[in-house]
Amino acid sequence: MKKIVIYIMFINGAALVILAGFFAFFKIETIFTETIFQIFGANTVIIAGLHLLKKLEIQYLILEYLIDICYIIAVLVTFGLIFDWYSSIPVWVLVVMAIAIYMLAIILSITKINKETKEINELLQKRKEKQD
Repeated sequence: MKKIVIYIMFINGAALVILAGFFAFFKIETIFTETIFQIFGANTVIIAGLHLLKKLEIQYLILEYLIDICYIIAVLVTFGLIFDWYSSIPVWVLVVMAIAIYMLAIILSITKINKETKEINELLQKRKEKQD
């Protein structure tokens, strides 16, 4: 549960930073508080859905990533329609944001896994040296 809360906060932070960058680039001066809560809701639904999708065992990694991205885009498009985000943000921006945040999360996960693998290998090496 703790990991899910951390992921939700990370994704929300990343989404808000990218959104702020979009607003700054296009010189849009206001963002409404309700929009932040809408984004939080969308991200919570996305994280919960991705958590459920991880329980499915998909053999092909690329297919798993494709399903995840399609799910994320579907949630964002649905929330965009419900909350009328498209009057201020084009659909392509949501798609680019979704892919960028997802790729960032994948890169961070791979980095963490590599670090943990390295640490485990070092511990195994030390253990092997002690046994010899």
